Amino acid sequence: MPSDIFSQTPEYSAFWNEYHLCTLTTLRSDGSPHVVPVGVTLDVDAGVARVITRKSSKKVANIQASRPGEARAAVCQVDGGRWATLEGMAEVLTDAAAVDNAVARYADRYGRRPAPDPERVVIEITIDRAMGQVNVGQPKTARTAA
Repeated sequence: MPSDIFSQTPEYSAFWNEYHLCTLTTLRSDGSPHVVPVGVTLDVDAGVARVITRKSSKKVANIQASRPGEARAAVCQVDGGRWATLEGMAEVLTDAAAVDNAVARYADRYGRRPAPDPERVVIEITIDRAMGQVNVGQPKTARTAA
């Protein structure tokens, strides 16, 4: 399977539009992984994955503790034998337009709009590796973005 997000099959992108809980992995200052459940949206055209969260979270702290341009992160989702992982450089965005865009994408994928939160930020991962196996079995729960 190609590792470039732009070379993935339509089924791969569609899998990222289904309703699945995902995980986000960031690295602590000692190099150990910090893995937490999150909602993720994929913007294939921009080559980025986005996670909305609070600016006081450990995942944000892990990214901000890295040297600029060196914060690696991965998001993953699994459904039976189907799985997909996206890896890349992460940054924390705080501007209102980026947050609003990420919240709207989250609402499209997960079917609910999170309550307003003045502490909300966006973790944006510029994808440099995409992998997975999505062509086995059928989705158990599917909700496609409008």
